[in-house]
Amino acid sequence: MILETRQRRFMAEINIIPLVDVVLVLLVIFMVTAPMLYRGMDIKLPVSASNTIKPEIRAVLTIEKDQRLYLDKDQVSAVQLERKLKLLKEEHADVSVYLRADRDVPYGVVVQVMDGVKKAGIEKLGMVTDPAGPERVTDVAIPRRNK
Repeated sequence: MILETRQRRFMAEINIIPLVDVVLVLLVIFMVTAPMLYRGMDIKLPVSASNTIKPEIRAVLTIEKDQRLYLDKDQVSAVQLERKLKLLKEEHADVSVYLRADRDVPYGVVVQVMDGVKKAGIEKLGMVTDPAGPERVTDVAIPRRNK
């Protein structure tokens, strides 16, 4: 009998299985109850002939790596771009243009396209970028030109 007690070893580890069970049950409970926490009131809104909120008209202008231009999904040339933007401005006075350009597109091409947008009379021009990632402007060494 004494030999049996000496051969037993005590476990010094924490048993986390009950903890995981409780956490999973709580997760399921919160997942089921969370959509029920906020419920709006069901009302019937009155009908109005004049709408004070106007939907914003947006156009996306894309410059690909090989300098092809797209207005929304349609490919356009630089000459067609200004005409189409003028037509868009005439149809919708408060149009916004979002410019997406590949990072390898030369700066001069982007400036020419931005100039074309301004010539069309569109004042709202936004630049589309990706969120800050591993690369930063301060990490990139700018090569100096020797004269």
